[in-house]
Amino acid sequence: MKLISEPSVSVKIQKMKQRVCWQHPSILQRGIDQTSMILDDGREENPDFSFMVIGDSGTKSHYGFHPQRQVAQMMLNHIHDSRFILHTGDVIYVVGSREYYPANFIEPYREFIVGGENPKNIAYDQMIFKLPILPVLGNHDYYDVPWFYRLITGSTLPLRRMLRYKDIEIGWHGSNQGDAYTRAFIDYLAAISPAELEHHLDEHYTAKSDVGRCLRYQPGKFTRLPNRYYTFHYGGIDFFALDSNTFNTPEPLPENQAGDIFRRELLQRRQELEREEWEILGECDQLDSENPAESEQLADLGAKLDQLNEVKIDIEKQLETHTLDDVDFEQLEWLRSRLIESWQNSEVRGRVIFFHHPPYVTEATKWHQGQTLAVRHRLRGVFEQVAASLGNINQGRPLVDVICSGHAHCLEHLRTVNTGYADSHINYIVCGGSGRRPRRQRQEGTELMEAFLTTDNSNFTQKVADSLLYVGRSGYGSQRKKPYSCVRVDVKAGFPAKFIVTPLVTELIEGKWCDRSLEPIVI
Repeated sequence: MKLISEPSVSVKIQKMKQRVCWQHPSILQRGIDQTSMILDDGREENPDFSFMVIGDSGTKSHYGFHPQRQVAQMMLNHIHDSRFILHTGDVIYVVGSREYYPANFIEPYREFIVGGENPKNIAYDQMIFKLPILPVLGNHDYYDVPWFYRLITGSTLPLRRMLRYKDIEIGWHGSNQGDAYTRAFIDYLAAISPAELEHHLDEHYTAKSDVGRCLRYQPGKFTRLPNRYYTFHYGGIDFFALDSNTFNTPEPLPENQAGDIFRRELLQRRQELEREEWEILGECDQLDSENPAESEQLADLGAKLDQLNEVKIDIEKQLETHTLDDVDFEQLEWLRSRLIESWQNSEVRGRVIFFHHPPYVTEATKWHQGQTLAVRHRLRGVFEQVAASLGNINQGRPLVDVICSGHAHCLEHLRTVNTGYADSHINYIVCGGSGRRPRRQRQEGTELMEAFLTTDNSNFTQKVADSLLYVGRSGYGSQRKKPYSCVRVDVKAGFPAKFIVTPLVTELIEGKWCDRSLEPIVI
């Protein structure tokens, strides 16, 4: 049973390049850097500033409650202090469809959007932000619906019930290989007529970066992003937004006996997941979403289905035969080059990277996935190259101050120990608990271990990271907790910059939403 489909890495890259008219002659002629932007709010030089981080938010209300909206309302208490909001992806569940932008994004975040007092009048592809929301693509923002299921899920409720599907956010459309996200947030140059393109470039690509001309992002006026991955400089901090969907392909299974055994184990696990899915769907068929006593059970079963589906997708990625086209080396080389340039600029006080898939996490279903390890190893490879190029420029400081991600439905703070590589002593904030159903922490503990291969092909295992804070689903029955979250980050003047990360949590307790701030994390 395959409810969703995902384009290949090469298709993702090709489609997104087409949409932004990558390296169009008019762009090259003007010396425009399509991966940079200037956030022009008149305050970008102030070294003291704040921003917020959210992720995995794009879902609807559930049985009278709307956690995503509650997080947004909690954020409104910080709106006047914050310059922008980073979004770590999965803007729209389940398949990034344009149908769900009104209910799953525009309505919950209406105060941040021009014209938000009448959210129903805002088209998803015409949004202008008063307070910038700067996202990256999540896996759900790339998903699509196989044509057969599109007929079912886009049809009437009785048809859905016939196939046991309830409360599923899939309609007539998918993301169209990321097209809906592009139209919502990125400067979709391919939609501009050739006659208007040069005027558009001369009007909106007037800022200057270290590389050349670039897009000028103006809150309240023009709030488009230049590309699926991009960088901007604000208050002395370099921000790097990445598309981890194109470098999360798991390493190929080894062509030996160990690889064959692991392949059989993956196939067996996939069959077990299929059986478990049908059992859960059978349970759903016996419950009534209109009955308050049973609606919570349906929500929990829906969360289990989400988790099973994600594990199955990761297994399928590990079983696939991969080629060099399945890794976005162009983006990784871009990151390597820009990080080196950032460290060579004496005016840069700090560095923040944000993307969707976490390299380090202890959420129960994500910590050991093939995609998690793939992102970890590919970023580690980039950091190793950067460190080799820099020599002693960084004077022992971590190459990056903070790395933010999502994908895991929780809020977590981790810090790497001495891994033996250039990703040592880096702080990771997993911010994926801003609306979609929270997940539990793994039972294996807070210390993350990793297996390494020595030069003589023997294995050894060592600790690579510690989980220092985890906010997610916990407890059972009357003691069950489902907190939703985001973070506020205060950047302080000085060199190097100090980052104060304050977790913000909201939770439904005895029918009432209660907000609280946790102990700040000083980086």
